[in-house]
Amino acid sequence: MHVHASGRSSRFADRAAKMLERVEHRPALCRADREAAYRLRYDAYLRQNLVNPRIDGILYDEVYDESPNSLTTLTYIEGELASTVRLHAMADEGAVSPAHDVFPDVLAPLLRRHRVIIEPARLAARADMARRFPELPYFALRPPWMAANHFNADHIVLSCASGHEGYYRRVYNFQTWSGARSYPKVTAKVICIGLDFAAERERVEARYPSFRSTATEREALLGALSLSPGPVKTPMGPTSAGECPTT
Repeated sequence: MHVHASGRSSRFADRAAKMLERVEHRPALCRADREAAYRLRYDAYLRQNLVNPRIDGILYDEVYDESPNSLTTLTYIEGELASTVRLHAMADEGAVSPAHDVFPDVLAPLLRRHRVIIEPARLAARADMARRFPELPYFALRPPWMAANHFNADHIVLSCASGHEGYYRRVYNFQTWSGARSYPKVTAKVICIGLDFAAERERVEARYPSFRSTATEREALLGALSLSPGPVKTPMGPTSAGECPTT
């Protein structure tokens, strides 16, 4: 998702904080939720010419979507799906993540020292929801921020298309950690940007209150996310999860 921010970001932040009661984050654990995430990814990436057209209309990463240290989340505004992001939690060199594969020289030294790293990947938003709710960037990036709090992370790392890093630098103080490289299933070159989460957490949450969360809220969203790699799963396909519960 290409995120825009105007010079009135503080006004957006205030509005986002007031809107938070209309926002819900969910883990994509069942078949329908996972498929919704994969289709939203594909639509958003195709719209930005970041992927080639596919007949199945989904963007599914077998290795990364099935890894035990990853979790795909969905963000809803007023009950409508607005965005999705996959989270990777890492604390050693056995962790599975696209940034670890694309930028091993950047991340491996940190992981050898057992630094805790959260990587948001496959961030995508619905275009119509982004138009209706200009505060959506704050909500879309809230799950990785919650994960960083949940695991007391040292860093958050992002892979983004070169030229799209301005928002992350202005709002969070991300720094450029690499040059441009190829990225799985994406047509554009990406760079690695990193945030010293431990150093920036209080400042960002003071300026953008919508990033604050409770331990109960974090556990409800992230309880299925493991910091350790765990046993390798046998990939079963993009819609292999169980059925969603009915109400």
